[in-house]
Amino acid sequence: MVPAHQGRAGRRAGPPASEPVYRPLLAGRRGEFEALRHLDPRTAALLSPVIVLSTVDRSTLDALGRLPAGLVPAVDLRAVPHTPEAEPARWGVPVIPVVGLTEDDHRLVAYGAAARSSAQRAVVRLPADRSWTGPDAATAGLERVCRLTGLLPEQLDLLVDAGDVCCPADVRLAESRVRRVLEWARRHPWRSATVASGAMPPALSGLPTDEPVRVDRWDRVLWRRLADLGVGYADYGITPAGPVDREPGDRLPTVRYTAGDAWWVYRWSRRGGRGDERFADLCRTLVAAPHWAAAGAAFSWGDQEFLRRARRVTGAGSPTNWLAWGTSHHVAQVLAELVAPQRERRAADGWSARHRPPRGTGRPAAPR
Repeated sequence: MVPAHQGRAGRRAGPPASEPVYRPLLAGRRGEFEALRHLDPRTAALLSPVIVLSTVDRSTLDALGRLPAGLVPAVDLRAVPHTPEAEPARWGVPVIPVVGLTEDDHRLVAYGAAARSSAQRAVVRLPADRSWTGPDAATAGLERVCRLTGLLPEQLDLLVDAGDVCCPADVRLAESRVRRVLEWARRHPWRSATVASGAMPPALSGLPTDEPVRVDRWDRVLWRRLADLGVGYADYGITPAGPVDREPGDRLPTVRYTAGDAWWVYRWSRRGGRGDERFADLCRTLVAAPHWAAAGAAFSWGDQEFLRRARRVTGAGSPTNWLAWGTSHHVAQVLAELVAPQRERRAADGWSARHRPPRGTGRPAAPR
């Protein structure tokens, strides 16, 4: 059995001061955990990250336990074998379980126990791809989830995952699929509904070096095309959708910097100087660019670190650090792009009001 973590052990998650407006899907890499750890309490309350874990060990629980107190992450354990160590209720760290409609019975029971011991809710992650089997099968799956977890639909946050969207054709196809899933979803009284997608290319080795390269954020385009549905926003941070076995990118100094409808990818070769000097040159180019955050270093912890390297205050760091600093800026940028928290809460209420079925037993409505 994994021993209970001592940092946040036993601490139950109370109701958030602000309803989260952003649900990034992160793969539980050290750099991503480090970015989350540097969130201030106000920002942490606006975030509900979904941590997609490939393993559960002491370091994972330590990382979860060091997150800000106001941030309760959701954990997706689909890639982890179902063992006692992989039951979140045993961890002593407040988390929100992520469930699928086809989970086995034992795992759903364990997720229900985890939900009741912490946040009193769960996330249902539903892929919007060819695996979608239609409304009848989805409703039967939802009824089973509610029965085995002991949760009502009103305690479930729906996360519709569109996966990779890397071009206009991908966006059009994903939009059609997402709308089909949400047409079914509006028959049930979800706590909230969010759409996730990712647009970062799976490999950057083909991009030019020693100059910033624009990469379009097609995931943001997809979400804007779904604005009429009033759904929340999720993405894959600054990494590709899908599993990544190591820190993204190669060993060249690499920064992914989010700005509006694009990322600016900086890959600096090691020609013409030592690694520290080359990364300092990269950061000097970044902080002099038009897309450098308007607030400068005060915009995020990551921006502070980029400026420190531009000024040669300290060394270049590692790929883990570059991921951490880029993720920190990305989170701040996305939150700046989204509507104010009060309007976002009204949008969530709008989803419930528009799509909630008539009051009844609280069980999922029968398909029409």
